[in-house]
Amino acid sequence: MSQALTLARPYARAAFATARDEGAFAPWSDALAFSAHVAADPRVSALLANPELGRDDAVALLAPEQRSETFSRFLSILADAHRLPLLPEIAGMYDQLRAEAEHVVKATVTSANELAAGELDAIKAALRKRFGRDVEVSTAVDASLIGGAVIDAGDVVIDGSLKGKLARLQTALAN
Repeated sequence: MSQALTLARPYARAAFATARDEGAFAPWSDALAFSAHVAADPRVSALLANPELGRDDAVALLAPEQRSETFSRFLSILADAHRLPLLPEIAGMYDQLRAEAEHVVKATVTSANELAAGELDAIKAALRKRFGRDVEVSTAVDASLIGGAVIDAGDVVIDGSLKGKLARLQTALAN
């Protein structure tokens, strides 16, 4: 995995620089997400490994219908370098670079139950205050948490779940 990230990094940076120069962060993000989703499909990844698949066919397979000529050239460069299987990693790194440039923190709130809109707004406000940036929050439900929530904002993870508290209590009692 770390080798894939190392190989993907220069391509993600190049895609980001191109999108920044074009002023097209969102279209590039959408196009990369589409291409990464297609490339991650096991049937497509097996096809990408086939040496008989031509560059133009690979680009046609992975490119969304609405794409810029620059994005098609980017996919062609990836195809020539045999890096199309790295598209999921490239898309993830691109999104990180975009979030940093737009001063946005992406956070995932996983709770035991569906959160009410007021609770989610309070969490967003607290995260905005803590990071000093805008916050994009996605939610997930995991009943195994029993209660509370886990907030994952990149390098920062806040575990306020009952499951996490019980685990910390168990560790404290064992020591």
